[in-house]
Amino acid sequence: MIGAVECRYHGRDFTVDEMALLRELIAGPPALNRHALSKEFCRRIGWYKADGGLKDMMARVVMLAMHRDGRIELPPPKWRQNRPGPIVFGPDTEPPLIAPPSALDEVRPVELRTAVRYSREGKLWNEFVARYHSLGYTTLVGAQMRSAVHARDGRPLAMLGFSTAAWKLAPRDHFIGWSRHTRERNLPRVVDNPRFLILPWIHIPNLGSHILAIVRRQLPTDWTARYNTTPVLIETFVETPRYTGAVYRASGWTHVGATQGRGRYDTNKRYDKPRKDIWLRPLRRDWKRVLNR
Repeated sequence: MIGAVECRYHGRDFTVDEMALLRELIAGPPALNRHALSKEFCRRIGWYKADGGLKDMMARVVMLAMHRDGRIELPPPKWRQNRPGPIVFGPDTEPPLIAPPSALDEVRPVELRTAVRYSREGKLWNEFVARYHSLGYTTLVGAQMRSAVHARDGRPLAMLGFSTAAWKLAPRDHFIGWSRHTRERNLPRVVDNPRFLILPWIHIPNLGSHILAIVRRQLPTDWTARYNTTPVLIETFVETPRYTGAVYRASGWTHVGATQGRGRYDTNKRYDKPRKDIWLRPLRRDWKRVLNR
């Protein structure tokens, strides 16, 4: 649907007509539970993933945010879920007592492991990021993947998170050459890197660039295996002047501009978030052709 925009959630604009449809579906008949509501809403507005499946999981996230903001009133949940408690830091995320490695040759070959949800690796990823990353731990948006970087002896070195790319980002879209329609069609082929944490006691020259080189080679395969969509471009945001983005510059990423300070979740144009530099890195040579076809 095309028309006046009523609100924006998780990087997507929702028109007045789409919101009217959503409220109509909530009112019924028939009476739909939240699960069925998200699927029907996706069908009616044509909100699909690149593999043809409905984006109903993202729709549920969006509808919960709208419900919290008072824009809609969802039916009560079918099942009452227990909220997860705060992350408790265990001894495995304490700084090591032995001297950490100080040279790249001491840790190579470096391994990038997927940190699966509810696994021990996933639990440790959450703890490390919550404890040591400047942005802390938050649930990643939409399609997502968490990775832990380990040295050859198994000790953890770094944590990375990947998720759905920002819905609309003027400097990025201009750099790619996107129109609105090509962006909507090809956005799933762009992946965001919202977390990159080298553990604070690890000081190895060129480790960051080495890890990003591994990500560039391995991420397309891992992402395709999970989501049946092969990314060709990766983006990230660097808060300035707190950070310089030097590791991305050294790894061949391109600085294309800066955000406006709205943030992914800003629905009221408050511009109350720190401005961030936008960095992009192609994952294959024909990335521009793929994103504009």
